[in-house]
Order: sequence, then structure tokens, then C-alpha cells
Amino acid sequence: MSSLMTEIEVANAVSVNISDELLVVGLDDGRTVSLPLSWYPRLYLASEIERSNLRFIGNGSGIHWEDLDEDLSIEGIIAGHRSQESQESLNRWLKSRNNH
Repeated sequence: MSSLMTEIEVANAVSVNISDELLVVGLDDGRTVSLPLSWYPRLYLASEIERSNLRFIGNGSGIHWEDLDEDLSIEGIIAGHRSQESQESLNRWLKSRNNH
């Protein structure tokens, strides 16, 4: 029995656009990756201002949203990984937002 291993070509992020429905990341190799925003609850629930307050980390290998305490790796985005945050963690974060 053989197993198929797919190698993911990793690039770095050069642009990010977020609509009410999509997270769209432009890569330095010319690709564009679009994923449902609902896969990332903190981004989905954030204001437009919070979503726009981002910076590239690791020379574009990741994206960090300071206001949301959210980090996404480009490798994970390319692979189509959803947020792995537990409901309990998300609920704590939501509660902390409501206390401000």
C-alpha cells in the first residue's frame, strides 16, 4: 500500500483583502487564495477597522491582527485549514471584548 503525499508550494503574502464573506490573500508567486471568512470566527466577528489593522509577520509567512489576537499562517491558508480555536476559547475572547 502506498500513501500519496502532496507537497504544498508555500509562498509569502503580499496583500490581504477581507469582505463580509471572503478572506483573499495575494501571494508573491502570483497566486490568490480565497477562503470563506466564516472559517475564521474572530475575523468574521470583527469590525472593518479591526480587520484592516493587520501586519505581515515572518516576511509574509503569516498575518497578524493585533486587535483580534489572531495569527494565520500562509501555509495553513494555502492548505485550506480552518480556524482550530475551540468554542470555549472563542467564548472567552467574545466575553473579553464585551467587557471593554
